[in-house]
Amino acid sequence: MTKVLVATDKAFAPVAVKGIRQVVEQAGFELVLLENYTNPDDFKKAIADADAVIVRSDKTDKAVIDSGQNLKIVVRAGAGYDNVDLPAATAKGVVVMNTPGQNSNAVAELALGLMVYYVRNFFNGKSGWELKDKKLGIHAYGAVGKNVARIAKGFGMDVYAFDPFIPKEAIEKDGVKWLGSVEELYSKCNFISLHIPANSQTRQSVNSALLSRMPSPAVLVNTARAEVINEADLLKMFQERKDFAYLSDVEPSNKAEIEAGFKAKYFCTPKKMGAQTEEANVNAGIAAAKQIVNFINNGDKTFQVNK
Repeated sequence: MTKVLVATDKAFAPVAVKGIRQVVEQAGFELVLLENYTNPDDFKKAIADADAVIVRSDKTDKAVIDSGQNLKIVVRAGAGYDNVDLPAATAKGVVVMNTPGQNSNAVAELALGLMVYYVRNFFNGKSGWELKDKKLGIHAYGAVGKNVARIAKGFGMDVYAFDPFIPKEAIEKDGVKWLGSVEELYSKCNFISLHIPANSQTRQSVNSALLSRMPSPAVLVNTARAEVINEADLLKMFQERKDFAYLSDVEPSNKAEIEAGFKAKYFCTPKKMGAQTEEANVNAGIAAAKQIVNFINNGDKTFQVNK
């Protein structure tokens, strides 16, 4: 019998697990759960006889992949897949997929929630300011970026976007102003919402050369990946500009130094929360289960990312 492992150090919501189980068992497969584990060795042991695995942000490195003697497919329940070692999977003949778009509204709502929390002074009772009529720049206009734009327009924000892979017409039809360069985006907007993946082109690409262009007040919101930020330059921005703020769903390695000197201009969620809604759990988890069934039964590789 085909064995499907769900390995999640941050467990899916119970309703999502119920949906995953239904999809897997209706296909005649066996579902095994490894939830809230703390020792990576537990993942290696659990994957040993699995044919397929669903993960979230779990580190699925070469050691884990090589431990899967029967492993055929890894599905990352979410859009980003930098936690999965693609070369190791490819070398072993393992297909890796993601579930693009399934968490996008949850992440977008968090991005706007972080903005509201900041402009209202972290709800400390003091007078704040409003998002209406402020310029928001969306750095990467994929599924999350599109949802950020939709919600931000509801706040009355003036929304701009840059994405070299999305046609100008596709951005403008959403009522969003297209900009032709990343430099122009940062020069134009008081708020920047980051949605770029972490790869060889983007790591540490959000640096002082970009951030210093932002008009005052300048607020950077990161619900993407920590690796895309040049953290030395981030600290430099705090030191040089009192109007700069950083709101993040991913903890920087120099968090302690930032908090020590600039606590009023910084907030980071205690644990990555972008996809932590029941709806996102259900959407991504069930999509992952369906993709596994379609791959095992029909050879469907629609969402493969290690081609």
